[in-house]
Amino acid sequence: MMQTHEASQGLRVRPLTLLGESLRRLNPRSLARNPVMAVVAIGTLVCALYTGMAFAEDGGQGTFALIVTLVLLATVLFANAAEAMAEARGKAHAGSLRATRGALKARRVTKSGEETVAADQLRRGDRIRVIAGELIPADGEIIQGAGSINESAVTGESAPVLREGGTDNSGVSAGTKLLSDELLIEVSVDPGESLLDRMIALVEGASRQKTPSELALSVLLSTLTLIFLIVVVTLVPMALFVGIETSTVMLVALLVCLIPTTIGGLLPAIGIAGMERAMRANLVAKSGKAVEIAGSIDTLLLDKTGTITLGDRRATEFAPCQGVDLTRLREIAGVCSLQDPTPEGRSIVVLARDQGATLDSPQNAEVVPFSAMSRVSGLDFADGRCWRKGAPNAIARLVQEAGGRVPGGFEALVERISRHGATPLAVLEGNVLLGVIALSDVIKTGIAERFQQLREMGVKTVMITGDNPITAAAIAAEAGVDDYIAEATPERKLELIREEQAAGRLVAMMGDGTNDAPALAQADLGLAMNSGTQAAREAANMVDLDSDPGKLLSAVEIGKQLLITRGALTTFSLANDVAKYFAILPAIFAASVPALGGLDVLHLHSPQSAVLSAVIFNALVIPALIPFALRGVRVHAASASAMLRRNLLIYGLGGLLLPFPAIKLIDLLIGPLF
Repeated sequence: MMQTHEASQGLRVRPLTLLGESLRRLNPRSLARNPVMAVVAIGTLVCALYTGMAFAEDGGQGTFALIVTLVLLATVLFANAAEAMAEARGKAHAGSLRATRGALKARRVTKSGEETVAADQLRRGDRIRVIAGELIPADGEIIQGAGSINESAVTGESAPVLREGGTDNSGVSAGTKLLSDELLIEVSVDPGESLLDRMIALVEGASRQKTPSELALSVLLSTLTLIFLIVVVTLVPMALFVGIETSTVMLVALLVCLIPTTIGGLLPAIGIAGMERAMRANLVAKSGKAVEIAGSIDTLLLDKTGTITLGDRRATEFAPCQGVDLTRLREIAGVCSLQDPTPEGRSIVVLARDQGATLDSPQNAEVVPFSAMSRVSGLDFADGRCWRKGAPNAIARLVQEAGGRVPGGFEALVERISRHGATPLAVLEGNVLLGVIALSDVIKTGIAERFQQLREMGVKTVMITGDNPITAAAIAAEAGVDDYIAEATPERKLELIREEQAAGRLVAMMGDGTNDAPALAQADLGLAMNSGTQAAREAANMVDLDSDPGKLLSAVEIGKQLLITRGALTTFSLANDVAKYFAILPAIFAASVPALGGLDVLHLHSPQSAVLSAVIFNALVIPALIPFALRGVRVHAASASAMLRRNLLIYGLGGLLLPFPAIKLIDLLIGPLF
């Protein structure tokens, strides 16, 4: 992670700045977005009016009203401060990104040549030329050229990456630096619409919309607030009936104590902090809903290459057919791979030389490049000889077409290598099938443990690969996935997503190519690589700036942490309300209704001190939980039911018990004053 952002993690907002942000959020528009805190703010205003009236009539009552008013105001400011602190964490990162891109210039290609313009003048569809040593001025897609790019300004990773037009690694980001060659780039976004711009707006709160879960919770909290408002109003005739005088200030204070102010005050901060954690992991979510869905998915589709395996298969064995000399197989396989630019081809050369082969580039030989149609590559010599390496069934077909025969043990050789999780690659000389090269996928360290954790959380993992079923089964067993799809096509991916969704499950998948776009758009959570094509990035609702296929697992954990944190604090807040209800009401009515004396377990000093103690506790619990809301609950590998039981035990029971000693302690401190 980039250094500037690491510094932001230790960010401490200046008290005066935090106070100013909290006061700014007292405007009616800001308060209207949070109904619970809006009720507290209205109650504060009502208490302030009655404070002036009380001082004019009776100084003693005025003191109580003034203290309640100030505590209620502090409650609203604490809730505003929680949201301000959450936004400040994102602003620190956003500021470093803006500084990186602030003064970028671009060479815009026109019909008459080129012109130099400011980056903010570029529009979607413009073409720009970037040469080595320059910063890329806008998000876009390479349409011509290839080059090495330093993306540390965006991702924090200093190692350069290769981007090339016409491939699935053609996407580039504004603020990154071209280290070599020259690129022609087509701009893919208008100013202010890039992925980073959207994320900056989200974490700063400027355009953050409530997620469906937040909206549902807001409705629940509003309903509870209305219920307790009715309860408090009905207390007035009950109090008069038993001869207790209740002031408007006391009723307002009682209402604030009973409504779910804790979760109401922390709810916006929890959502913003969740998106900030995603941004810290270099995951750009196009909306808060994407982060939330990541924590709710049931099925996770993962490409094998780069996600489950390291991505580059390596040659591990030369297996000759019966009667074929191993040295001959090794030499022809190595020479055929000298002009092969792929990591697999280079690994064949390395293995052949490590085993003693002397490989020299042949004279008068024409390179036959690999193609998806033929699935073979090799060399054609001037004297008519041909050497080939490629897929076993394709090589076997070439042998038969050339009049040769497939050795009897060939199929068994291919099957043996496949069953061990390797990909077989056959080698041909003329019409003689020499043997098989084993290309082994290297499973990422710890990936099986992560899949086990997801399984314990109730997430089903499905590996998608173009390998044959035997190889796919071996790798799936070693990696520990729940299921696999072999010889997968884009159509099959889309079909699988629809099948899972039809069964009522939420599906997540990852992709980077144009052919992945339909599946990314169909999935409930689509994660695209930033290095991928523009079609993939537009179809997805989350983009990984690191272009790390394994990041999908991190997205799930971040999403679950957001949901668990919200659930834990909601449980704690509602349990608090129940506890305060049984702590305050008996204290108010016990003197006039002796039958309630048995419920007055705290034996508080007076009704006024009881209400004021509860109000003070209610205010202080919000800032006490701000670090918890921003940091989030630690995610443990467990099923949904197990996590629910854990939350009820820890946060439910804790929220139920904590108010009693806290309110009693505050009452001991302030009780003698009333």
